[in-house]
Amino acid sequence: MGKNTSEFKSYLHVRRAGIVASLLLLVVTAICAPSAEAQTRLIVRDSLGLPALNLTCLLVGCKVVNGLGDPNGELFLVTFPAILNPVTELLKLNLDLGILDVEVDQVVTTVPAYASNDPNYLSDETPTPYYGASVWHGYLAQPGNELVRTAQTQSAFNVTGAGATVAVIDTGVDPTNRVLQSVLVDGYDFTRNVSGGSEMNDVQADPNLSQAQSATLSQRTVAVLDQRTVAVLDGGSYTDFGHGTMTAGIVHLVAPQAKIMPLKAFSANGNAYDSDILRAIYYAVSHGANVMSMSFDYPSYSPELATAIKYSNSKGVITVASAGNSGEDTMVYPGGLPGVIDVASTSNTDVQSTFTNYGVPPVWMAAPGEGVMTTYPWGTWAAGWGTSFSTPFVAGTAALMMGSNGNCPSWMVPMGLANADYIGNLNLGFGRLDTYQALQACNLL
Repeated sequence: MGKNTSEFKSYLHVRRAGIVASLLLLVVTAICAPSAEAQTRLIVRDSLGLPALNLTCLLVGCKVVNGLGDPNGELFLVTFPAILNPVTELLKLNLDLGILDVEVDQVVTTVPAYASNDPNYLSDETPTPYYGASVWHGYLAQPGNELVRTAQTQSAFNVTGAGATVAVIDTGVDPTNRVLQSVLVDGYDFTRNVSGGSEMNDVQADPNLSQAQSATLSQRTVAVLDQRTVAVLDGGSYTDFGHGTMTAGIVHLVAPQAKIMPLKAFSANGNAYDSDILRAIYYAVSHGANVMSMSFDYPSYSPELATAIKYSNSKGVITVASAGNSGEDTMVYPGGLPGVIDVASTSNTDVQSTFTNYGVPPVWMAAPGEGVMTTYPWGTWAAGWGTSFSTPFVAGTAALMMGSNGNCPSWMVPMGLANADYIGNLNLGFGRLDTYQALQACNLL
């Protein structure tokens, strides 16, 4: 009895020491982070489950909003009203029996992009059949797509991504887009808690396509639109509208018969809560995704994000994320987490993009990320700059590798992708993506 009591006291001492060491940072972050209705939003893991956490919140004044979908049913979003002292309430919550982890529900952003001049292939409107849809020729013939040898790979290995599903965690997808429509599977809108994953509910108006006028969005935006599109996105709340439709379009370019699961965790302003991203990750795994494409980065490390990614990888899901656009030798998350394929950006002349983050680790490889032409809402086309658009090139290739004709088990995908074109730059990992060499590696098994 005495030994057990001593061990328990020792446990409490260690636990409290850890809490004291981290509580100040947790509180400061909670106070500074933007949140709905000025509430303090926390992600809480309770080993005793929902009944115990509800009882805890009854005692300390918090509210359990919802579960976050982890397989053990231990992870929840909890809020404290602004009238309560966050220091006192966080301390109470941390010390409660069963609480394993508490972290701030931080705000995450899609990776900022850098718009440039319209590339000439964005106006190549020649209708071209592409796996059941008519697309603009510029979409297929753009330099980045030719560099990674998508068409050659599809033909040589008879691969299209059929049988694979790519979860795109982003701003959602335009479900009426005729290029993407046939490959979309049921997704989810975590910003509204409704099924579907459409991003079209974020805007109140459609562009007038009868007027010929170019539209270049802000420098933090995702795109230069084709010249028949008139921007209706003139406010800060729309800075990243269309981001998800664009990244999905790049996945489709590489793996045209892979299914795309739109998981809307981000609003049109490019912001998402950590809790919604965690829900999206667990949703993707439980609903049969083989690949996750994640074009966003966290401002700071999240233990629960690391747990979710580790769980995804344990289930054979390939996780691909952007390296970020700060132009620095730095690590961002989820790209920097173990098991994640971290993707940097290169130009159409195989040079490291000036905006891309770099460095090994965490960068695994690079892919074209400048002037990438892709689908955009309202049936239009756009070009984007940023590691946001490099990432789905790699995610689409993973889908080719894991599809019904790809012959590549999940454990082989990272090393298969490592068969890239070394372009003389040690900062970019194994080099620039080459879909042909990646598929060839699978066929050598």
